[in-house]
Amino acid sequence: MDKYKKIFQESLNISDKDFSENLKYNDIPEWDSIGHMTLIAALEENYNISIETDDIVDFSSFNKGKEILKKYKIN
Repeated sequence: MDKYKKIFQESLNISDKDFSENLKYNDIPEWDSIGHMTLIAALEENYNISIETDDIVDFSSFNKGKEILKKYKIN
């Protein structure tokens, strides 16, 4: 999950001190709709997967993202 955290932080431009595993969509200005799609694109590229639309919509927090990625066999 270190890779996931790194992708998450880089996509949304979040520093270590500002990062929290409890982060949720729209908690910070960087995680708006555009940031969300940037994050999804980075996850798809780095893990070589295609995330389904329903999962993109459900991807509402850092922890929910971990659950969703398990569906794609990423731990």
